[in-house]
Amino acid sequence: MNNVLKSIKERQSVRGLFDFGRPIAKEDLQQILEAGSWAPTAHNMQNFEVVVVEDKQLLESIGNLNYPISDTFIRENYQQLSFSEEELRKKKTGVLSTRFPAALTTLGAKSEGLMNEFLGKSIKSSSTLLIVLYDPDHRAPASEGDFLGIISLGCVMENMWLMAHSLGIGLHLVSSLSGDPVEKEVKNILDIPEHLKIAFSCRLGYPVSTQSEYLRVRRDVEDFTHYDQFGNKNRMSNPK
Repeated sequence: MNNVLKSIKERQSVRGLFDFGRPIAKEDLQQILEAGSWAPTAHNMQNFEVVVVEDKQLLESIGNLNYPISDTFIRENYQQLSFSEEELRKKKTGVLSTRFPAALTTLGAKSEGLMNEFLGKSIKSSSTLLIVLYDPDHRAPASEGDFLGIISLGCVMENMWLMAHSLGIGLHLVSSLSGDPVEKEVKNILDIPEHLKIAFSCRLGYPVSTQSEYLRVRRDVEDFTHYDQFGNKNRMSNPK
């Protein structure tokens, strides 16, 4: 198997706790950030800034924030869950429910308390937290809604993720820091200028325990590939 494809297939989200006493080496962090800098971006605009949070008190402050969670999110997240490996193999999308904290599979007031506990511990245990920012007014030319710019930020994310994986460093995306009212509080803690928005955040660190094997699924290439015309699944046939 091609080494690049091998790394892509092995990359995964590390949702568990990290070793709080084991910092990310300076040279490793530099490589992760450099990988992000070489991501393809629309018109090479490189519309992103990265705040590296390593200070223990700052991590503590962010971990202590209140993270509201809506029933709408819980219900829509519930639709992406499978409750057995057989179901997940059949669907070929989503994840096993056991891979998610109870906070994301429980409706009602209890879920918010569980979410705060889960995120608080996760962030406080991180060696490093990366906050990736962008300027929403600095969009790609003629890109309504800056769709190309959003794609670019995804490329930055993937490059950093693959580099972290290659270095044996766990990475976990934290989407909760990007929404109101949490984003405003995080920006206040880190002195982030008002005009910038948080695109995504990610925890970096070394897992406390080795992750056990779990079922990961993807749609077959044949499921989403169409040749010359939509609906034509046979590359060797002539579409009508």
